[in-house]
Amino acid sequence: MNSKIRVGIIGVSAERGWASIAHIPALKALPDFEIVAISNRNPEKATAAADAYNIPQVFHNNLDLINSPDVDLVLVTVKVPEHRELVEAAINAGKHIYCEWPLGNGFAETLELNDLADKNGILTVIGLQSRAVPAIRYVKDLIKSGYVGEVLSTTLTGSGIIYGALTEQAMAYAVDAKNGAGMIYATFGHAVDVLCDTLGEFKTIGATAINRRKTTTLVESGEQIPMTAYDQIAVNGVLTSGAVASIHYRGGMLRGTNFQWEINGTEGDLIITADGGHPAIFPLTIKGSNGEQTGLEVLEVPGQYLTVEADGLYPAALNMAYQYQWLHKDLTVGTRLSASFDDAVLRHRMIAAIELAAESGNRQNF
Repeated sequence: MNSKIRVGIIGVSAERGWASIAHIPALKALPDFEIVAISNRNPEKATAAADAYNIPQVFHNNLDLINSPDVDLVLVTVKVPEHRELVEAAINAGKHIYCEWPLGNGFAETLELNDLADKNGILTVIGLQSRAVPAIRYVKDLIKSGYVGEVLSTTLTGSGIIYGALTEQAMAYAVDAKNGAGMIYATFGHAVDVLCDTLGEFKTIGATAINRRKTTTLVESGEQIPMTAYDQIAVNGVLTSGAVASIHYRGGMLRGTNFQWEINGTEGDLIITADGGHPAIFPLTIKGSNGEQTGLEVLEVPGQYLTVEADGLYPAALNMAYQYQWLHKDLTVGTRLSASFDDAVLRHRMIAAIELAAESGNRQNF
């Protein structure tokens, strides 16, 4: 490994996109990483992005970037149906891989990619970066330290951000269930991953998952298009700890509660809120109360969790930078802080259980 981890990003546009909003600002804010190459199958978009972000190498063929000897870490930020081909190629090239969540288009693809990565000894990271958010890590440590005592129950309510009445053209593919990028993977998937990583996995799951809105309107054109991805997901069950858990995600942005997560215990309570349903995109506020306290108070995240310089970084990029700090330790020290393809398999398996519970009407053991 060189003194800096050299990153090649697949799927970059100068105009918009998750890579430009989150990954590139995060990587540029950290001294241990260097973006050395980008690729886009559209030559004009690739060149424009390289100029906009001052990136030295431009590839118009994704495989050329993957096989470049100058790239240590391949970052896959394209749409979900394209993940499998690119991740397989990166594995076969022996490169470290960061793939955006979800890993594959469904559980079967995800399992195959993880098996292939394991067989080839590849260090993998899946984009469940909400685990690295300082507020989430602080909540997890509060639980471990006994702030609420034994966790009795937890309730999470959130918004899907998209999957509502209006959809931007760039996200239109996500409302089609066959593309594997619906709300159950996106905002719901990120939120439930944080809940389970903090409090433990589900032992039994019951669920309702449907799409109440059959169409959505494209913001740019006013055209109505079919929506087959779920826009209402309600899950309830028991965690391995015995705590009762309830989650409800609704499509779109709501006029009321867009993210509220309650954790109730024998000695206290925690409430985490935000203005949107993705815990790594919107700033989180923590309130808590325990012992003899009768009301909630704001709990500020202690300074030891705030290890990234925040100046000029929007929340999505700032939280991504914390994920990359974890990844740097994983690559250089041998820790295993970042969510891996193993974690992607676990979360995909859970989502498959939710879908089966919703379809069959029967609770599933997970």
